Amino acid sequence: MSQTKPEPKLIAENRKARFDYFIEDRYEAGLVLQGWEVKAMRAGKAQLTESYVYVKNGEAFLYGAHITPLNTASTHVIAEPTRTRKLLLNRAELEQLKDVVERSGYTLVPLELYWKAGRAKIRIGVAKGKKQHDKRATEKDRDWQRDKARILRTR
Repeated sequence: MSQTKPEPKLIAENRKARFDYFIEDRYEAGLVLQGWEVKAMRAGKAQLTESYVYVKNGEAFLYGAHITPLNTASTHVIAEPTRTRKLLLNRAELEQLKDVVERSGYTLVPLELYWKAGRAKIRIGVAKGKKQHDKRATEKDRDWQRDKARILRTR
């Protein structure tokens, strides 16, 4: 009898990243969080829309991710919703990411935030920016897929 792994529970997704960038590669990283942030993420109060990942001094950081503090958050802790959070990656992954970003002109974008085995994880994408005509082609293809599904449903 084989056991299937439980599906990770999604907290937040950065849909705009898939529209604005070609995602070449994906990495999974842990996050260094404070207690109030974990509680807020369990309540689904996180956004990745304007965030990005930066590798500096051999460490990766998440900038601009917004975690809205709950009203019931601790009174003795000053909650900063958009503070910089450290990402947990192993040394080889950090070196790979640093090389790709510096050499090839790629950027690191957070794709989704989710729970895995009770721990908060973030999926990072190594991405190349799309030009305007690429975005139009993506939108056109998406519209065609939607229309095609609609046509097949009516028959």
